[in-house]
Amino acid sequence: MHVPTSASTSVFAALCPAATAQASPPVPYLHLALRPTPSQAHTRPYLRSKGHSGRGLSLSFTLPGDLRSAFIGRTAVAAALEAHGLTPYVWPVTHAVGELLAVTARMSPGKEIYVSLRHRDDAVRLLVWDQHPHHAEPDLAALCETRRRRALWLLAAVVDDWGGEWGACEANSPQCGTKSWVRLPR
Repeated sequence: MHVPTSASTSVFAALCPAATAQASPPVPYLHLALRPTPSQAHTRPYLRSKGHSGRGLSLSFTLPGDLRSAFIGRTAVAAALEAHGLTPYVWPVTHAVGELLAVTARMSPGKEIYVSLRHRDDAVRLLVWDQHPHHAEPDLAALCETRRRRALWLLAAVVDDWGGEWGACEANSPQCGTKSWVRLPR
């Protein structure tokens, strides 16, 4: 198996032109497999349904900036939506979180990514925050934003098909980075 020697030729290369020169392969997860052990195979995570909490779905978690985090994000979001009786949202939201996590992991390789999922006012809201900083140089900032939006073309198509909206913006101070969001109405 051939392993690329430079970050610019690696599939793990950063999307950001400024980060490409300093990108390194992501640190692998500490565990060897994503499959449950036989003793864990029949256990389900504890998630309270909407009927028990009274406040609706509210889920937040942090993942490593690794392409494999998309799988974990999709799995967690699908389980939460099903536990809260929001099964019609499973396909578009799991697709959205997978796309956002894959792109943000390439924008900020090796840095943590925060995910928030909420169901309020008859809509599902998804927020993915990465630590990719805003560029001071306007041309570099425009190129970086263009690369992010182009990488999310499939997300845009799914959200549009579901009558939702999405976007990305610089995080508010004191946080740094970029917040990407999706809103899907019922």
